[in-house]
Amino acid sequence: MMDKLFGTDGIRGIAGEFPLDGKTLFRIGRELGRYLIELHKTAGVVIGRDTRASGVWIEEIIRHSLSSAGVKSEMAEVFTTPGVSFLARARDYQAGIVISASHNPYRDNGIKVFAHTGMKMSDEAETEIEERVFRSTDLTDHAPGREPVITRLLSVNETLMRPYLDFLREAADPDARGFRIVIDCANGASFRLAPELFRSLGHDVIVLHNQPDGTNINAKCGALYPQSLCRAVVDHSADLGVAFDGDADRSIFSDEKGQVIDGDHILYIFARYLKERGELKNDTVVATLMSNIGLEIALARLPARLDRAKVGDRYVLERMLELDANLGGEQSGHILLLDRSVAGDGLLTTVELLRVMRETASSLSRLAAPVSKFPQILINVSVSSKPELTTVPAIHDALSDVTKRLGAEGRVLVRYSGTESIARVMIEGKEENVIRDCAQQIAAVIQNEIG
Repeated sequence: MMDKLFGTDGIRGIAGEFPLDGKTLFRIGRELGRYLIELHKTAGVVIGRDTRASGVWIEEIIRHSLSSAGVKSEMAEVFTTPGVSFLARARDYQAGIVISASHNPYRDNGIKVFAHTGMKMSDEAETEIEERVFRSTDLTDHAPGREPVITRLLSVNETLMRPYLDFLREAADPDARGFRIVIDCANGASFRLAPELFRSLGHDVIVLHNQPDGTNINAKCGALYPQSLCRAVVDHSADLGVAFDGDADRSIFSDEKGQVIDGDHILYIFARYLKERGELKNDTVVATLMSNIGLEIALARLPARLDRAKVGDRYVLERMLELDANLGGEQSGHILLLDRSVAGDGLLTTVELLRVMRETASSLSRLAAPVSKFPQILINVSVSSKPELTTVPAIHDALSDVTKRLGAEGRVLVRYSGTESIARVMIEGKEENVIRDCAQQIAAVIQNEIG
């Protein structure tokens, strides 16, 4: 059985190791280029990256390999993932490539590919490219790598940045001005874009973690670590705070009281706003299996329906298109506003949230208050393999025991990460001590069997 390249969010791994070693990277770029040429006859690609030290090296190999297939590429330099999605659909490119591992530590990196529609490349296209890579016998040397200098690592293509910022400014409410906002850039791709955008919209902006050095992306900051954001919001008497992840396709907020406002809260806020204006298509919100049952209960009061897709923003988008829904997202902060964009965009989400706050004259804490969340425990377990969980007898028995124990007042979800060697154990219920015990029970069995 051949190794797998593409997961739920592109290709991801440790920079320098398979599948992000030089030879495999070259073959990925070349076979992607050949695929695009066959599809479009001629092809141009825009490439962006986040602030990881390995990004420039990977970018050089991908650019070189695309060129070997006859594809022209334009460097956006440091750019957000949704920004590259925007460029792919708004300008004359046949694809967009992002070199990023999103919220992962700096040693990891990855490749995300967008079609000219701005949507992530289809599963079928990824499978075709993957098969071509593994069939390839061409041993053409890959482009030599080199250590990036800091000036290159942090360079931004001003020409391409402008149209993306203009798109975000046009989406903004011109009357939503004067908010005091704390922004955590995660030392990632938004370090230039986010402060410039919100200052240009007339807000008082306090910026955290916007000094990337190639190794500090997502380091105890950003969407996965909102604690410092929440403290700063209170310290600066701000109206709200927002933390992006490394490539800024997700956003987690703090209300004015320093409380974390996650993707479930934001989905409810947008759903209510759209519902009251008759703009929530089919009265449906698409979320994932990870969204809290408290969101489902709050939406039902509007009334609106919660539909659950598999975990991963690409699956949320697929389900939204199937149901003709215009609002969807994930608890982790990916929010899809299809009337505006086909990509989850942390900056766009923030712009739209400011519109809702201004039009409703409401604080963020008040807007989020109707979502009363059930306690939820999430434990990540490192695994050495990923067998079907129910085929491992001890894991199957543990899941059955916990499901019976919780009954109708709880929810159990155990799944593998699509981008890391991790099993995620999530349990939800009324009593935190009970669900914590249940989660630890399952995690211990997984650790013993396949850890």
